[in-house]
Amino acid sequence: MQDIMYSAGKDSKASNPIAGKMADDFKPADLQKLLLEAPEDSFMVVDSLTKAHSVYSKDYKKILVSVSGGSDSDVVVDICCKMDPKSLRTTYVWYDTGLEYQATKQHLDYLEKRYGIKIERIRPEKPVPLAVREYGQPFLSKVVSIYIHRLQLHDFKWEDEPFEILYKRYPHCKSALQWWCDEFGEGSSFSIKRNKYLKEFMMANPPTFRISGGCCEAAKKKPAKKLIRERGFDLNVIGVRKAEGGARGALNACFVPHKDGKKDKYDVYRPVFWYTKADKKAYENAYGIQHSRCYSDYLLKRTGCANCPFGSDFENELAICDRNEPMLSQAARNIFKDSYEYTRKYREFVARMEEGASVQQNDNIADDNIVELRKMFGLSA
Repeated sequence: MQDIMYSAGKDSKASNPIAGKMADDFKPADLQKLLLEAPEDSFMVVDSLTKAHSVYSKDYKKILVSVSGGSDSDVVVDICCKMDPKSLRTTYVWYDTGLEYQATKQHLDYLEKRYGIKIERIRPEKPVPLAVREYGQPFLSKVVSIYIHRLQLHDFKWEDEPFEILYKRYPHCKSALQWWCDEFGEGSSFSIKRNKYLKEFMMANPPTFRISGGCCEAAKKKPAKKLIRERGFDLNVIGVRKAEGGARGALNACFVPHKDGKKDKYDVYRPVFWYTKADKKAYENAYGIQHSRCYSDYLLKRTGCANCPFGSDFENELAICDRNEPMLSQAARNIFKDSYEYTRKYREFVARMEEGASVQQNDNIADDNIVELRKMFGLSA
C-alpha cells in the first residue's frame, strides 16, 4: 500500500500536495450519490454513511479495518469499500485466533472476491489454545475473568468480609477486591451482582482452575496494537455496536480521536456503533449483504472465537459445531473444559437459589394471608 505524505487533520485540497488524478483517487466516494442510493426509511444508515464520508475525507494516510467475518464486520467492510473503492489507503486484516470456523475462513475468500480487496491473515504469537494454557480459561465475561484472575494471583480465599478488612489482608489487589465487595455499586457495569449469586457460588465452590480473559488480549488486541505500531496506521476501524451490550455498552462514541501525549497515535472509528438490529437489517437489505455460512447454514447467532465460554449460548454453539465442524467442537471442549463445567455448575446453583427464593416468597405470602383471615374472624394473630 502506497504511503501518502501530507499532514493529518487538514481536509482542504490545497493542503494535499498530490495533484490531479492521483489526489482525486484518494477522495471518498461522492456523498450525494451515496445518499441517493441509501434506504430512505433508515435515518441511521444515512447518518452512518455521512459520518463515514466525513471520516474518510480527512487526510489519513493509513487506515486499518479489522475484519472478523461476523455480521457487523460485513457491514463495516461494505461501508469502507464504498468510501475507498480502490483500497488505496485501507488495509483489511483478520486475526486468526487459532479457534476459528472453516465457514468464517471461506467467507473471507468471498469478501475478497466481492469487493476486490485483500484481507491479510494475521497469526498471533499466542493463539487462544496457547494463551489459555499460559493465562487461564475465560469464564462468564471479560470483566468477571479479569477480576477473578487478579484475585487468584494474590491467593484470595473467597472470603465474605468488608472491603476494609480484605484490603488490609490483600493490599495489592484493590480494584478486584472492590469488585468482590461490590464497592462499585449495583448500577455499575463492574458490579459483581450483574451475575446473580456469583459471589455466593464462588464462596461455596472456589475455582480449582485458573481463570483469565488473557486469551482474547493475546490473540486479538495485542496483535492489532503491534500491527498499528509497526506499520504506522493513523485510523483504526472496528465493527462493534453499543447495542450488543457487555463491555461495548460502556463505550460512548463512534469516533475517538487520539489524545496528545498518549503512546497510541491513531484515531478509532466504529462505523456501526449506533446501529440497532433493525438498522443493520435495513443496511443488509439495501445493499445485498451476504453473511457467512455460520449464520445462513449453521444458524449461529455469533461468530468469532468458536464456542467461547464468554458466550451465554455456548451450549447451543457446541451442539451446532458438533454437527457442522466436529473437530473444532472437540478442540473447544478440550481447551475450555474446566470453564464449561464451572459455568454449568454456576447455572445450576443460580437455579436452586432462585427456586428457594420463590418458595420462601410463597411461604411469606401464605403467612400474610393467614394473618388477614384470622383478623377477619376476630381471632388473635
